[in-house]
Amino acid sequence: MANELPPAVRAALWSLDTGRIDLDRHRQRIVTNILNLGTHEAVTWLFKTYPRERIAEVVAYPRPGEWDRRSLNFWALVFDVEPRMTSRF
Repeated sequence: MANELPPAVRAALWSLDTGRIDLDRHRQRIVTNILNLGTHEAVTWLFKTYPRERIAEVVAYPRPGEWDRRSLNFWALVFDVEPRMTSRF
């Protein structure tokens, strides 16, 4: 998988072993990291990889402590959702 991810995406996923990443199972982490830390290239990849509705779900139900407040507020406006904090586990 790591060879398939653009360098900008791998950089945003620095805390993950990108060689073992599963796009479905790790969707929450991938979306969160890219929307918080990603470049324009990484965000473009994200929107090509996941349907808008699936990305919006992650923004609507953020895990506590994983979002920069300003990033979450920005993306909540983009997706027109009201974030409701969920449990980490």
